[in-house]
Amino acid sequence: MTLRTAERPQGRTLLTARWLVGHRNGRHALLEHGEIVFEDGEVVFTGHGFDGEVARRIDYGNALIGPGFVDLDALSDLDTTILAYDNQPAWKKGRVWPRSYLEAGPYEMYSREELAFQKKHAFATLIRNGITTALPIASLFYRAWGETAEEFTDAAEAAAALGLRAYLGPAYRTGNQVVEADGRIITHYDEARGLAELDAAIAFCERFEGAAGGLIRTMLAPDRIETSTAELLRRTAAAGRSLGVPVRLHCCQSKIEYDLVLAQHGMSPPEWLASLGFLNERSLLPHGTYVSGSRHIARPGRDLEIIRDAGATIVHCPLVSGRHGNTIDHFGRYREMGLRIGMGTDTSPPDMIMNLQVGMILARVTAGTVGAVRSEDYYDAATIGGADALGRPDLGRLQPGSRADITVFDLDRPHLGQVIDPIQTMLLAGHGRDFSTVIIDGRFAMQDRVIPGVDEAADKKRAQAQFEGVMARYPERTLGNPPMSEIFSSSYPVERRR
Repeated sequence: MTLRTAERPQGRTLLTARWLVGHRNGRHALLEHGEIVFEDGEVVFTGHGFDGEVARRIDYGNALIGPGFVDLDALSDLDTTILAYDNQPAWKKGRVWPRSYLEAGPYEMYSREELAFQKKHAFATLIRNGITTALPIASLFYRAWGETAEEFTDAAEAAAALGLRAYLGPAYRTGNQVVEADGRIITHYDEARGLAELDAAIAFCERFEGAAGGLIRTMLAPDRIETSTAELLRRTAAAGRSLGVPVRLHCCQSKIEYDLVLAQHGMSPPEWLASLGFLNERSLLPHGTYVSGSRHIARPGRDLEIIRDAGATIVHCPLVSGRHGNTIDHFGRYREMGLRIGMGTDTSPPDMIMNLQVGMILARVTAGTVGAVRSEDYYDAATIGGADALGRPDLGRLQPGSRADITVFDLDRPHLGQVIDPIQTMLLAGHGRDFSTVIIDGRFAMQDRVIPGVDEAADKKRAQAQFEGVMARYPERTLGNPPMSEIFSSSYPVERRR
């Protein structure tokens, strides 16, 4: 399949600003009044005083030019997890299928057209937040079972048209959590269905890997460890090795998950994965919060050491974890242990800067010391950490030979206050919406906050209508089928116009 992408500007382009995040000797460096030159999607120079010929020069003034963020768990739908913010417990509020809904026959709550719109809308939102490489994640709660190759064909077209660098692959599963009438949560399995979905996902990878001039890559995405059988995980690991693609599996993210895996297999989630030969350096594991010896799990064990020794990457999503009252314990300790850490947003808004800010706060509170982590540690995780997890030394850093995935962060925004250090200021007071320009593979994906061909206001209105539509169906898949008013509480009494 030939996917359409925008044309790159002809000739060399030179960008300059007050600050540039270059890359020197294996680490980022701040170049004051630095210059970066790129051509045909590749960086050819970073430094000062470029003396070659260029087709155009752009001075962004008081701004920070940096590498694009790598989002290993990037929201690609209309986020239903935000409905759980003040509506708990999840199994009483439609976040776990009741037995009645399963027996009635789960169905797709969105049409193909609606799913395609959601992907395009989400991809544009990622670009607005300075995310240039994304591995999409969407909820399966409102799906008939897993995602389809058909919808990811649409996703590939949307990513290519917008210019987003994306690793795509439909999520699949052999099981699903079900809540019984008495409140017990079990896993319902349909292994044949899940294995067929895996075969379709492999075929998708074979078809789309390297499409759109390399802008589209692929991954395998078994949904969650507690909704996967051993056979699914074994076959996924073998396929990942054969295809050479990353494999992402949500793991160690809840007490329910940990307890289910322990009850079914007599091992913790990482122990079970290790026994199946699943873990390796291409394994991406969101979220890594519920592990042996943590404040969540009293059981002794070597969960983190198992992940570390396999070379797998923990995908840290501090905002969504913090919203639900948990966090890793803690970023500084994980890093000192030698764990590989990348970042994910996994919620709305997909603001990577907000995730870095929340992550720093949670790490310092959990550790009980401000010295637990510094701004550059989290910035590294969102750039170098994500790129290294994908085996891409040409991403997440700006140096000759890297891809021209570049962001421009406006340091003149009034709410930023006084700039002390560009990275520290970003992580103190910045927002994803402070990015003015985003360049991906040498193409201007966003200029002055405008993405070509995208009507932000119209898309927002359409997204709200679709979101309210799926909310209206929540009673069907909530234990006891309560009315919406009982599922979704109001902060204060609502008075409506008659």
